[in-house]
Amino acid sequence: MQAARDRIAGTAVRTPLVRLHAGAGAEVHLKLETLQPIGSFKIRGAVNAMRMLPPDRLARGVYTASAGNMAQGVAWAARELGVPCRVIAPDHVPQTKLDAIERLGAVVVRVPFAEWWRALTEFGVPGETGTFIHPGADPAVVAGNATIGLEIVEDLPDVDAVLVPYGSGGLASGIACAVHALRPGVRVFACEVETAAPFSASLAAGRPVAVEYVPTFVDGIGGKGVLDRIWPLAREVLAGSLVVTVRQIADAVRLLSERARVVAEGAGAASVAAALAHDVGAKRVVCVVSGGNIDSAKLATILTGAIP
Repeated sequence: MQAARDRIAGTAVRTPLVRLHAGAGAEVHLKLETLQPIGSFKIRGAVNAMRMLPPDRLARGVYTASAGNMAQGVAWAARELGVPCRVIAPDHVPQTKLDAIERLGAVVVRVPFAEWWRALTEFGVPGETGTFIHPGADPAVVAGNATIGLEIVEDLPDVDAVLVPYGSGGLASGIACAVHALRPGVRVFACEVETAAPFSASLAAGRPVAVEYVPTFVDGIGGKGVLDRIWPLAREVLAGSLVVTVRQIADAVRLLSERARVVAEGAGAASVAAALAHDVGAKRVVCVVSGGNIDSAKLATILTGAIP
C-alpha cells in the first residue's frame, strides 16, 4: 500500500477529512474524494495499475469498462503517460460523464448494459486491443484504492467505523485492507442502494447471487451481482452492507450541498445516507464521499426536493 501511495503521488491528491455537522448520532467526518482532479477516487487505482505495467504493454494502450469515473481515471492516466485509451460505457451513462471522458482524449464506445456488465465479469472484451484495466477487481486498482484507508487512519487515528459506497467492491475492500492493517478493530461497511444491492443479497445467501438492477440517478454503484474475484476478499474484510433508498441518497446529496458545500454524485452520497439512516454503534464515523460527477440538471432537481 505504501508503494502504491508512492506511485500515485503527484497525480492523485491527498484529500481532506472534514467534519459534517448534520445532527447524526455519531461524529461524522467526510473523506472528500470529490476533490481529486477527475472528481472521484478512481484516479488512485487507475494510476497505480497503469504505472505498474511493463513499458511494452503500456505502449499498446489501455481500455476499461466504466460508468464514468473509472473511465476518467484511466483516460487521465493514459493522457499523462501518452498512450491510447478506449472506454466501454453502458448506454445509460449521463452525458456529463461522457463529455468529461472525451475531453481527456479517450474514445468512448457505448454498449447495452448487459454487454457492459459482461465486460466486467469476463475481464475484457474480445477483439479489443491493449490492456484491460478492471475498475474494481484488479489487485493493482484495489491497492491504489487502499491509499484512502491509509490517509483516513493517519488523519483520524481514533476512527471507529468507515462507510464506503459499494460498486464493484474494489474501493470498500481496498480501504478495509488498509484500515485493518493499521487499526484491526475498526469496522468498514459497504453502502448500497436498494435498487441494486448485490453485496447485501450475497451476504444473506452466503455466496454471490444475482439481483435485479433498476437504473436510477445513483449510477456509480450497484450492479447485477458481486464479482467472483472480489467476493472472497469483500466477505472477509467488510463488516456488512448498509442499504439505503434512492430518496435517502437524494436527501444526502442535498444535505451535503446545503450544509457542507460539497457536490456529491448519488454513489458518493450513499455513505452519508447510510450514516444518517443506520446506527452502526460507533462514536466516530468516516464517510467516504467517493465522487462528485453529477449532471447539473439532476443536481438542480435534487436541490428542489425531487428525485431525477
